[in-house]
Amino acid sequence: MIDGRTRTCGLIGNPVEHTMSPAIHNTLAQAMGENLVYVPFPVPQGHLEEAVKGAWALQLSGLNVTVPYKSQVIPFLRELDPLAEKIGAVNTLVRTEDGFKGYNTDMPGLYRAMCRDGVSIEGERVLLLGAGGVARAVAILLLEKNAREIVLLNRTPEKAEQIAAEVNALAGRQLARALALSDYVTLPERERYLAIQATSVGMFPHVEDAPLEDPDFYRRVHTGYDLIFNPAKTKFMSLVEAGGGRACNGLKMLLYQGVIAYELWTGATVGRKLEETAYQAMKQAMGI
Repeated sequence: MIDGRTRTCGLIGNPVEHTMSPAIHNTLAQAMGENLVYVPFPVPQGHLEEAVKGAWALQLSGLNVTVPYKSQVIPFLRELDPLAEKIGAVNTLVRTEDGFKGYNTDMPGLYRAMCRDGVSIEGERVLLLGAGGVARAVAILLLEKNAREIVLLNRTPEKAEQIAAEVNALAGRQLARALALSDYVTLPERERYLAIQATSVGMFPHVEDAPLEDPDFYRRVHTGYDLIFNPAKTKFMSLVEAGGGRACNGLKMLLYQGVIAYELWTGATVGRKLEETAYQAMKQAMGI
């Protein structure tokens, strides 16, 4: 029941109408007896600073941040968590005494999702498809979780080379390298890789697309992890399975980035049973 003691959290971005986050947070708050509500706030371009200051003035406990503001919001924060600073993107704001502190729960959310799905990073040779902001963040996660090798595959290898150089500088060794998408054929045929799909190719409504369609590529993949969650089964995932691999989508990443944000805002620990309750609420909101 909303009353004078109800705390408010929310989401800022543009657009926000499609968000599944209210299903996660309001379900958790209700199940845990937390007097908290979560609502989306559309923020027009050019009004981000006002939105952050307004949220502070209105005593909001925390915010999620979605596109296009994950990097743009950083100058308006009081403090940055080290991981968010390293990645250069923030998706969760937590209220402190004198401003908001920025966190990145996307990558910890992906890692928790992969662990729940039984997918390991440590010691793995990883094919990372894409070279945008998401791929850069994933590359840093792979570094932190001790991947054995990172091969960035992108249509324009120059962007991938930039990320590889950055990762190698952080690692202090040659951990990552970049290839054009078509140059996957130079990879050893005997190797089987973990492949992470970090582009928007195949996202609804373009569900018939995949960044690579050659069956030979997918025969080298033992596990394919697509960060897209709509559709629930992407063309990439179907091709992974056709090649004999196991495929996962990004729905649990979406869940766990929210769960970790909720834990930051409330200090609570969300157990496995409540995770599943929120997961089912999110799937119901999506109609799947």
